[in-house]
Amino acid sequence: MIGFGAQPYTTADGKEREWFRIGLAPRKAALTLYGLTFHGSNEDLLDRLGKHTTGKGCVYIKRLEDVDADVLRELVERSWAGSGE
Repeated sequence: MIGFGAQPYTTADGKEREWFRIGLAPRKAALTLYGLTFHGSNEDLLDRLGKHTTGKGCVYIKRLEDVDADVLRELVERSWAGSGE
C-alpha cells in the first residue's frame, strides 16, 4: 500500500486511528484506490470513469486502459481536496 496525507478516524469501538487520505495498492485482482468514494460521493465522475467497481471507500480497476485517465485524475484531485487537511 502507498498512502498520501493523513486523516484521523474513529473505529466502531471508539478508538482513534490515523489512515492516509488517499492511497493505492496494486493487488492481484485489481488496482485498489482508497479514499475516492465515501457516502456516495463523486457519482458523477464514477459514471464517466470507465470499467471499475467500488467498495465502501475504494475504487477497483482491473486495467488502467479501461478507464479515462482525465476522469481518474479529476476524481483523485476532488477527493484530495474534499478529504480535509
